[in-house]
Amino acid sequence: MSIVPLAERMRPITLDELVGQQHLTGKGSILRTAIEQGKLPSMILWGPPGVGKTTIANIIAHTLKVKFYTLSAISSGVKEVREVIEDAKTKPGAILFIDEIHRFNKGQQDALLGAVEKGIIRLIGA
Repeated sequence: MSIVPLAERMRPITLDELVGQQHLTGKGSILRTAIEQGKLPSMILWGPPGVGKTTIANIIAHTLKVKFYTLSAISSGVKEVREVIEDAKTKPGAILFIDEIHRFNKGQQDALLGAVEKGIIRLIGA
């Protein structure tokens, strides 16, 4: 039996449940409009810990009803990136969320670039 931490159980799953970040997620905002239209580009979410970057990425995937992959640049290598890309080829609109993306090395970046350019995955980096 696994116990899901309280923070994870309480994580918002819709933009309307999200508190804060109104400049990104409020009515008429650029991000909300992109999500509502289903025309989400790849993006980088920047900010200090605890401001909702991971939550926003989760909400986007939940709202768009697409496959959501998550990697940490600290603990993932080229192998994991390639595995996600291969799986995402059969999952249209898939989102790959990479935490600590600024720590990706050149090899990791190169493994990712083609899939983003071809639209195999939509990248959300934090």
